[in-house]
Amino acid sequence: MQVTRTLPFRPLCHLLPTRLAGFSIALLKATALELAILAGHLLLYPSGILPERRHQAPLPPALPPAPPSAGEGPVAEDLAEVLAEPAEASRLPTPAKPPVLLLHGFIDNRSVFVLLRRSLAQHGRQQLESLNYSPLTCDIRAAAALLGRHVEELCERTGHDRIDIVGHSLGGLIARYYVQCLGGDVRVRTLVTLGTPHAGTLVAPLADAHPIVRQMRPGSSVVEELKQPAPGCRTRFVSFWSDLDQLMVPLETACIDHPDLLAQNVRVTGIGHLALPVHPAVATGIRQALDAEATTEGARAADSVGGLTVA
Repeated sequence: MQVTRTLPFRPLCHLLPTRLAGFSIALLKATALELAILAGHLLLYPSGILPERRHQAPLPPALPPAPPSAGEGPVAEDLAEVLAEPAEASRLPTPAKPPVLLLHGFIDNRSVFVLLRRSLAQHGRQQLESLNYSPLTCDIRAAAALLGRHVEELCERTGHDRIDIVGHSLGGLIARYYVQCLGGDVRVRTLVTLGTPHAGTLVAPLADAHPIVRQMRPGSSVVEELKQPAPGCRTRFVSFWSDLDQLMVPLETACIDHPDLLAQNVRVTGIGHLALPVHPAVATGIRQALDAEATTEGARAADSVGGLTVA
């Protein structure tokens, strides 16, 4: 009897060099995750079409009344001072974290930030808002002007002088234009961008029919404006970019490279474009970026910061 030996099935990537095989497996995993996130986002998309309801910031609690007079003389005065100490302690200012404004990407809405918003809220960010700009928006400059009006309204409503912004993809580019070209650095303390084409992307040439896509191309008037000097810009920038982001061509376009900006680039390994505002590891990195001190030494040392590796 002839025995035929059966070989175990091995994927085609086994025939590739080890490095390429590892990259192919990582790309397949990232693509599968992107498809799963896309399916989930399509289900959530209708819930984010309408703008969210704005809530007035709660008024600070009223101070307790002064203790009643217990008589006259030094003993009564000492007693009044002792009774007043807790009230004075309660009036000590507590540092409040600035509001966070979330800005979505191209043909998207605020529903993309459901998980990130929950993560930020669970870690002390009580004032969180999302801004929807119209999918019919055809100009980054106009969207940045709209963002500026909303930021002013948010600061007035919450009583904060400055806020933080997290922008995904096109949202990050709109926020950067507002900060760098429209004086928004007065209001924006930290800007975190996720997969934003800071230097323009070459992906999907057929999409050039849309004016705002043309503005996201290398060499566009918007991209060239962002290359102009920005002396004294007060906003700190943190850019998360992924080595498997198929919408950033080339990949490094999602990094900020400007001599006048206080910028830090964080490389994310193992996920694609849609996963950046969703993955819990990235959410942790975003929280750390928002809580970090805006020091020149820390932000300039981008190469020593490392990155995020997502399994």
